[in-house]
Amino acid sequence: MGLTGRMSPCIWSACRHLKSSMRATRFSPAIHSYSMNAFWNLFETLLGLSVQPQDLTFVQISLRGIIIFLATLIMVRFGHKRSLAHKTPFDAVLLVILAAVLSRAINGSAPFLATIGGGVVLVLLHRLFAYLAYHSHRFGILVKGSPDTIVHNGECDLRMMRRNHLSMHDLEEDMRLHAHIDDLSKIRLARVERSGDISFIKN
Repeated sequence: MGLTGRMSPCIWSACRHLKSSMRATRFSPAIHSYSMNAFWNLFETLLGLSVQPQDLTFVQISLRGIIIFLATLIMVRFGHKRSLAHKTPFDAVLLVILAAVLSRAINGSAPFLATIGGGVVLVLLHRLFAYLAYHSHRFGILVKGSPDTIVHNGECDLRMMRRNHLSMHDLEEDMRLHAHIDDLSKIRLARVERSGDISFIKN
């Protein structure tokens, strides 16, 4: 008998209570609330909402993982597609924090339903900030940053390169990988974009 075997009597007991209460509601609508309580008890038993994290079984953690996966999928679909591309730290922070928060609902270290609610709040906050950044350029710079020009007409701006912790070797490597040239004089403009990538415009 494994972990699933130990929780089976509890689940079957909750199922019997739910089945009997649903049968009873056909004859007496007054006990509808009892039926809802039985359903909640089954839900609580299946997910282990009232047990300590170390007492969660394999089945309970698996069911939690399935629900969190579906909830996260809905949240991300509700958010902006660009957040999946990590275009800016503003977008990347959402996914990092969202993953950290929702993982706690799976391992039981935080309340299950409250943690899902917190994830929804984070996605809504991200949408609000994105809306404000769209309508306000200054706010967009505040939360997303601004690009820095590091090469202009073949000349490097060493101050901007130091600010972005870029060495000449880093710049030359990106030139070869993205601009497919190794001659700095052929670069009219190079910028460190808000995503951290370096873009090049050739002469």
